[in-house]
Amino acid sequence: MENKAQDMGLRIQQARKMLDMSLRSVSEATGGSLSHTAISRYEKGEMMPGSANLIALAGALRQPVDFFFRPFQAHLVKPVRFRKKTGLGKREQEAIQNRAVDFFERYYEIEDLMKEPRPFHNPLPEDPVRTPEDAAQMARQLREAWKLGIDPLPNLHELMELNGIKVCEVPCKNEAFDGFCSATERGPVVVIAGWLNRNLLRKRATEVHELAHVMARVPEDLTEKEEENIVWSFAGELMLPEKAFVDAFGEKRHSLGIQELVAIKQLFGASIMSIVFRARALNLIDENLYREFWKYVNAHGWRSKGEPGDETYKGNESHSRFRQLVLRAVVEERISLSRGAALLNLDPVRLREQVGETIQE
Repeated sequence: MENKAQDMGLRIQQARKMLDMSLRSVSEATGGSLSHTAISRYEKGEMMPGSANLIALAGALRQPVDFFFRPFQAHLVKPVRFRKKTGLGKREQEAIQNRAVDFFERYYEIEDLMKEPRPFHNPLPEDPVRTPEDAAQMARQLREAWKLGIDPLPNLHELMELNGIKVCEVPCKNEAFDGFCSATERGPVVVIAGWLNRNLLRKRATEVHELAHVMARVPEDLTEKEEENIVWSFAGELMLPEKAFVDAFGEKRHSLGIQELVAIKQLFGASIMSIVFRARALNLIDENLYREFWKYVNAHGWRSKGEPGDETYKGNESHSRFRQLVLRAVVEERISLSRGAALLNLDPVRLREQVGETIQE
């Protein structure tokens, strides 16, 4: 009984934190039928709510009742590091982490049910990466291991999923947060802010940065700046591989054309600022031209207004495997429509519309 109370308490706490609600605000959302003191005791596992109180909690926390009985499938076993200047409060950070864990639990549940796990294997050597040059070499090795050649990467979200890295697009309107990587007991995970779908190029930059953190084995004794230099070198070679990039950009440049940079941007799916940063890292432009470029960026407000060509990039940064597994499970009657709706966080009526007509033997 004690374990059941504790497990339910953790679920109540998780649901509350996903919504970034205080105990008092949950109490208010129940219409005052539950006091914040009672909810606190539920969360601590000191007692279990009766059916009427559980229904009230489920309504206040916007979860189906069976959520509170769901067995735990995942925990973030690797510490989550939000950037120091992220501008997120502790409760917002907890909300993001709990929403992500909820998604990964639902993903693992449907994988287990369909007997279709997708394990992760890091094909890179276990040697620590200590320099940007080592990082670039590792990125080339990863391209070879994943059979990517030197072509542009059309969909980083899909690339990670195909290679056993689960990706969660967590609902978040606060642009102070863009993403983080961590791991569960089943492998690495990447969490991306949902608002980034408004800016696919920034989303791609965040994805490749987190992928670099997952793949590169960076020693713990390096400073944060040294680690970021390694990560950006790895990400740069992965997103803008040197040979293909030099072919498009040129060997040595003394001037830059904006429309020419827009064309390279469309080819690689990378921002102009990332392209010029990469060009400088490869010594394709000198320091003077690099400084003049950033003066131009600041004078034209690119950081706040966006770059030329942002509106014309039509890439795809999504992956539907989780949704397809749930739909298939419903169609094959391995789970009920209501269970499928709960896994997808959808209304059952809407899920029925998405399933549409089925053909049986």
